Amino acid sequence: MAHNQFDEFIPVNIAVLTVSDTRTEENDTSGHLLVDSLTAAGHTLVDKAIVKDDIYKIREVVSRWIASDAGAPKCVQAVLVTGGTGFAGRDSTPEALLPIFDKQIDGYGELFRQLSYEQIKTSTIQSRTVAGMANGTVIFVMPGSNNACKTAWEGIIKDQLNSQHRPCNFVEQLKKAG
Repeated sequence: MAHNQFDEFIPVNIAVLTVSDTRTEENDTSGHLLVDSLTAAGHTLVDKAIVKDDIYKIREVVSRWIASDAGAPKCVQAVLVTGGTGFAGRDSTPEALLPIFDKQIDGYGELFRQLSYEQIKTSTIQSRTVAGMANGTVIFVMPGSNNACKTAWEGIIKDQLNSQHRPCNFVEQLKKAG
């Protein structure tokens, strides 16, 4: 685990993906919550998309984002994915993204379920949240509810994308933006 010594805040270029068979830009409340949260924290939204809950459509969008060139002003350094983490028939976000991770961040899912347990008790076991690093990009997957997105952002992601958070965060592990 690296211990960075950044004194200044370094904004991260972030893309947001909503996975849903029913959401549109007009009713994508969880996607909008994440956009509002990341911009309020001082980060940059570089792209936002909504895709159907389909392994290959999810993988295609995230793969395009993580393939963005380091050094480019709008290279994607972090991806926030909401939706498709349950046990319903078409929920397939973890299956779509686990194969593209270079390294899995096991503690993310564990910590999310711990925080979520305080709110929804044992129903949290049905939350298949995952996170990983792929090509210098950190990817956080969370359930599609506003409450789950708020829990993930406020309880975990906000600090891990803050270059000033001690003793460590993911910012120095990310590919560099131009």
